[in-house]
Amino acid sequence: MTGVHDEPADLPVLESEQVHDGLVWDVRRDRVDLGHGVVTREVLVHTGAVGVVALDDDERVLLLRQYRHPVGHYLWEPPAGLLDVPGEDALVTAMRELAEEADLLAGDWHVLVDFFNSPGGSTESFRCYLARGLSAVPEDERHERADEERDMAAVWVPLDEARDLVLAGRLHNPTAVNGILAACAARDTGWATLRPADAPWPERSPGRA
Repeated sequence: MTGVHDEPADLPVLESEQVHDGLVWDVRRDRVDLGHGVVTREVLVHTGAVGVVALDDDERVLLLRQYRHPVGHYLWEPPAGLLDVPGEDALVTAMRELAEEADLLAGDWHVLVDFFNSPGGSTESFRCYLARGLSAVPEDERHERADEERDMAAVWVPLDEARDLVLAGRLHNPTAVNGILAACAARDTGWATLRPADAPWPERSPGRA
């Protein structure tokens, strides 16, 4: 290992103003002293989110087809959701999203990959889990889906095929791109790079004020 790693910074914020209160996120305008000059940056203040690469016994990954209005596309993506319950553990959120969006439970959970979704403009940090040992949520306990989630189609794709779809530019959702490539990389090490499901996550988004 080269010792290269991301690290937190504590640059002086001279002024900070919230300029938009949104339904899911807010927008803040900061004046930041870079040490060699002052810049103004607008920041999308996000709660953060989690996603789940669910892998079955045949090494197939679950993808859901969901409408994403900002980009005007139906995207194939793993189950995912916002960290919008104050104080809730990220793993608990991931378990709930897998159950609600895919009617699945998992007996084996690991951290697959962490990333900032759009660090040039957003505070959103994202944790993607690998879930294995899958079983179905009992029929009488299933979540009733609504809005964009109501009619989501689901497909199980062999992991290698999913990787090829990513590299061919056929899949664009960041959870799918990062999660699928990370799952392939982890598998190729015999899963040696997986972290425990409760691994520390100091980069987790602080959430909205």
